[in-house]
Amino acid sequence: MEKLLFRWNELKATFWFVPVIIIIFSILLSLGLVYLDGQITIPQNSLSRFFFVSSPDSARSILATISGAMMGVAGTVFSITLVALTLASSQFGPRLIKNFMYVRLNQVVLGAYVSTYLYCLLVLNAIQDANDYTFIPSLSILVAIFAAILNIILLIVFIHQIAISLQADKIISDISEFISKQTKVLFPDKAEETKEREENIDLAASLSKYHNRISIQSPKSGYLEYIDKESLIETISEHDSLLVLFQRPGGHLVEGMEIGLLYSNSHWEKEALENIISQFEIGKIKTSQQDLEFSIHQMVEIALRALSPGINDPYTAIACIDNLTAVMSYLAEAKFPSKYLFDKEENLRIVTDTFEFEGLLDVAFNQIRQFSGSSPAVMIRLMEALITINKFTKNERHKKAVIKHATMVLNVGKRSIKETHDLDDLNKRAEKILK
Repeated sequence: MEKLLFRWNELKATFWFVPVIIIIFSILLSLGLVYLDGQITIPQNSLSRFFFVSSPDSARSILATISGAMMGVAGTVFSITLVALTLASSQFGPRLIKNFMYVRLNQVVLGAYVSTYLYCLLVLNAIQDANDYTFIPSLSILVAIFAAILNIILLIVFIHQIAISLQADKIISDISEFISKQTKVLFPDKAEETKEREENIDLAASLSKYHNRISIQSPKSGYLEYIDKESLIETISEHDSLLVLFQRPGGHLVEGMEIGLLYSNSHWEKEALENIISQFEIGKIKTSQQDLEFSIHQMVEIALRALSPGINDPYTAIACIDNLTAVMSYLAEAKFPSKYLFDKEENLRIVTDTFEFEGLLDVAFNQIRQFSGSSPAVMIRLMEALITINKFTKNERHKKAVIKHATMVLNVGKRSIKETHDLDDLNKRAEKILK
């Protein structure tokens, strides 16, 4: 079930999914309405004659005009989208192109124009004008006119959306919202004050119970996108075994690379081992499904480009820091999943590599700190961000990680800040953590 959900989310995230659905709907709609037109007779009274076409030539002219206009506008929409993608790639980084491509409005607009074009073609083909038989799908043509009006409105909304989506604050806000939702999915619970369960586990003793050790190797090269842990636990429990994983989603694998060790006392058939390997989704690119670091890297990349000498935009970098602060403040109070996974009978089945607060803090702020030496304002904001995160931190290991980063920021400031007053501002803020 978990794997099917991953496949479904992956399918919905593709750029072509929504346009294809809209196109299929338009084809079915045209067939249904043409059939309905053949079953009913629309009276040509004083009111209906203003809305329904009664001449075959007029019907063909209307449909031909709409279909031609829709394809012309569709080309314009494609051109605008490509220009937006080019600007986004050069200013914010090529990895953000997917964010623009997967905007639902862009997909709906492209699908609407192409589907309207196909709808008009199908309805146009249904018009009959013979000596002994005349068929005009008046209702279908009326729907085509309303679709054209709707597409004009969509074009205005689309242009407005493109103009808004290229603003740095909007891009940062969208990424921050996505990261916030992702963290709440991956870390839904608050940290517990009680002693962690994993502290009582003797891994060496658990491994010593098994006599056989089988190497699990990557079937191909690529990025580990997803691990179906529920199916893994079920399969491993059937063979009363224990799996130790060395990689987590987001890591790069090489064909034949060892990604885990399977400890067992029973014999594993080839099909059973292949079933275990099939629970690892390996693709050509990283995904954010189970990889929080990938989403954080997108925000960090915007900040790094803003701090580059060619752009030199500290305000964008500060906006990225502010949004990362909100994410890390939530993670400071979140309960991180244990690396020990158990089956229903409370038997240890999987030892996995998991995220840690210190590691995510490094991903969020290390590179920004390294690039911020020429911008005192960014370093001061970094220190303020760490002060805020420290207020939410209760775990001692987490506090040590925050203190470590505050020390590194202060050291960079002492080496690079020449103005005494700016350095004093940084020192005053550092004292709140390092006192």
